[in-house]
Amino acid sequence: MLIDRYNRIHDYLRISLTDNCNLRCQYCMPDEIYHFMKNDKLMQADEIKSLAKLFVQNGVKKIRLTGGEPFVRKDIGDILMRLTQLPVEIAITTNATRLHLYWDVLEKSNAKSLNISLDTLSAERFFQITKRDQFHIVWENINEAIRRNFHVKINMVVMRGVNDDEVLDFVRLTENNNIEVRFIEFMPFEGNEWNCQEVVSMESLLESIQQNWSIESIAHYIHDTSRKYKVIGFKGQFGFISTMTAPFCSGCNRLRLTADGKMKNCLFSQNEVDLLTPLRKNENVLELIHQNVLDKAKELGGQFTTDLDKIDPLQLQNRSMISIGG
Repeated sequence: MLIDRYNRIHDYLRISLTDNCNLRCQYCMPDEIYHFMKNDKLMQADEIKSLAKLFVQNGVKKIRLTGGEPFVRKDIGDILMRLTQLPVEIAITTNATRLHLYWDVLEKSNAKSLNISLDTLSAERFFQITKRDQFHIVWENINEAIRRNFHVKINMVVMRGVNDDEVLDFVRLTENNNIEVRFIEFMPFEGNEWNCQEVVSMESLLESIQQNWSIESIAHYIHDTSRKYKVIGFKGQFGFISTMTAPFCSGCNRLRLTADGKMKNCLFSQNEVDLLTPLRKNENVLELIHQNVLDKAKELGGQFTTDLDKIDPLQLQNRSMISIGG
C-alpha cells in the first residue's frame, strides 16, 4: 500500500498522456507559444502500462487518464486496451472535441466514466475562452456520451467576470440528465494569470443556487474532492471542487504521473520524481514511488494556504496546468 506520513492511503492515480491540447484555455495553458514535449520524452504505451501495473500492485484501484487532451494522442486506443487488462477502474478527463472518433474503443475498454471540461454553454464565449470554434462538436459529443450511458461529469472552472453568470444554466443541465456538474475554483499555475479576485467561492455559488431552487446535500466520503448537492426533483446532481477556499487535503488519496514520467504527490507540489528514466534502465522504481508518497505535504503542496490575499502566483514553483495533467 502507498501510505504517507499522515496515514493517507493512496489508491487513485492520474496519468497524463500528453501535454498537447487542441484548445487554448488561459487557465490551463500559458499562451499560444507553448513548446510541447517531444515524443521521445513522453511515456510510451508499454511504459504507461508497466508503471500503472506497479501502482496497481501496490494498492491503486482507480486510474484516470488526462492530458493536455488525451484523445490527441494517436495511440490512445492502444493505451486503453493495455490498461483494460489490469484489475483497475479506468476514467478519462477530456475536452470532448474528439470523442466521436473513439466510441468503439471506449465501449470495448473499461473506461466508463468521462469527466468533460466545459466552461460555457455559449458558442461565442467558448471561442473566447478556448480560442477555438469547437463548441458544437463538444456539445454533440456530451449528449452522445449520455445517450451511450457513460458516467458523465461536466467540469466548469468558474471565473469571476468570465463565466460566473452561467452557473445557474449549468445547474439546469441536471434537471433531465443523470449527470454531475462540478464547479471548480480557479487555481494558480505557471502562466495562467491567476488572481484572487477571479476566484468564486463555493459558499457564494451555493447561496445563489439556493435562491432559485430547494436543494439537498448528498453524502460526502473522505476521499471525495467534490461537495455534492442536488436540486430536489432533478435527475442529476452538482458539486463544488473548492481547492482554494476549502481544500480536501486531509482525505487526499491521489497521485499523479506527468506525460514525461515524473511522479507528483500533489497537484501543487514542487517535488517531482523521475520514474521514466529508471524504468528505461530497468532500475528499482518502487522505492522511488514509496519515498515520494512519504514526502507528501500535509496541505496544498506546502506552497500556500487558503488565505487567498496572501498568495503571490509569481512566487509559486510549479508547472503550468497542461504540463501537469488536468
